[in-house]
Amino acid sequence: MAVSIYTTPSCGYCRIAKDFFQKNGVSYTEYDVARDPQKAQEMVRKSGQMGVPVIDVHGRIIVGFNQQEIEKALHRA
Repeated sequence: MAVSIYTTPSCGYCRIAKDFFQKNGVSYTEYDVARDPQKAQEMVRKSGQMGVPVIDVHGRIIVGFNQQEIEKALHRA
């Protein structure tokens, strides 16, 4: 399953999302959009949003930390 998260260093909800993934044994790829302009553009293209976190669970885009939606997406993938 492909899970990626677009983050910034100062984002509290990004830390919460990463902690959730770690506690649940979900492997993910993190992209720091504050340091990587190309990934920032990719994030906006995928989500239409500038805010973080943007979470991509096997092509399903979730903006913000919404545990219920993340769990649904993980179980469908």
